[in-house]
Amino acid sequence: MPHGLTITESATGARSILAPSLSVIGIIATATAAAGQATTDLDAAFPLNVPVLVTDVDTASGNAGTGGTLKSALEAIGDQTSPIVVVVRVAVDADQADQDANVIGATTGNSYTGIQALLAAESVVGVRPRIIAAPGLDTQAVTAELVVAAKKLRAMVYAAAIGDDVAEVVLYRDNFGDRELMLIWPDTSTTIPGDAIARAVGLRALIDEEQGWNKTISNVTIGGVTEISKHVHFDLLDTSTDAGVLNDAQVTTLIRNTGYRFWGNRTCAGEDQPEFAFESAVRTSHALQDVIVSVFLPFFDRPMTVAMVKDLLETCNAAMRQLKAQGRIVGALAYFDKTKNSAEQLAAGRPTIGIKYTPTAPMENPIVELINTAEFYEGFADQLV
Repeated sequence: MPHGLTITESATGARSILAPSLSVIGIIATATAAAGQATTDLDAAFPLNVPVLVTDVDTASGNAGTGGTLKSALEAIGDQTSPIVVVVRVAVDADQADQDANVIGATTGNSYTGIQALLAAESVVGVRPRIIAAPGLDTQAVTAELVVAAKKLRAMVYAAAIGDDVAEVVLYRDNFGDRELMLIWPDTSTTIPGDAIARAVGLRALIDEEQGWNKTISNVTIGGVTEISKHVHFDLLDTSTDAGVLNDAQVTTLIRNTGYRFWGNRTCAGEDQPEFAFESAVRTSHALQDVIVSVFLPFFDRPMTVAMVKDLLETCNAAMRQLKAQGRIVGALAYFDKTKNSAEQLAAGRPTIGIKYTPTAPMENPIVELINTAEFYEGFADQLV
């Protein structure tokens, strides 16, 4: 037998958790070579239907040609911040139905094209898009497919609300009932389709990094905007204005008030999901799901003992306390409900862990009671003596 001190190590107790970033952008775009640029150079920089990781949007925009939507989208994103962007370039087609088909893409065996390629992006470039859009290409059919992809990616879609006026836009809004979608109208350019959407995803990434995923894109100055494509009447004290009508229909609009700003917090969540009406509530859910995955993964396949379950709960609650301290959530609690955990269920390795949480709500509609009173004249005469 050895004569001395033997030290063994064990890993018990709460673990520190680092959640994945929600600020990775994924865009579908078209591009054609610039004058003097070989098509092969464009194909090398952005191969068709292949997810490409962009870490410097300014440099990438210089390789994106001059035709199509890619260059302008990258420039608009770059006006907000320099985030990580996953680009999927699709072919250009003059026929709208064929162009939609190119953007929507398909899955054949292990081949993914168009929007479907975003689903495979993590395996190709190592990051998962969580803010997705197809600026200038987001027809109703494309937007519907973006939402399908977003549900799988736990992502948020930003898309154009189609219509020439407020009435048409409100009617268009009724085509969707998905919490993963925010519709925006009008545009931030009269010449570049989808400019507002590209700026929205860039701003979303900027807010994620500087303020947090629990802050909506509403009422934050947008970089690089000099116009709005349609006139939008806005008055903070009058909900019957264009902006008020659009917001009431869950459409985010644009206003000019000490700079150009998005105005609106609402997603297209249906009436059956009122708790996810706010963009911030949806993104909080996505963030917490990421945290939960990070919390639970180290505990998978370990012997399930009372001590292990206590460690799991404390690890989760420690992460939730940290988010509360950061102001990301109002509060959250992971707990073990014995009424939902029978001996048979536990013996099968399937414990039920409850997690309840309260997201931070945007102060969207404060109520101010303006009272005309004579009480402040009390003692008036005494002050004149």
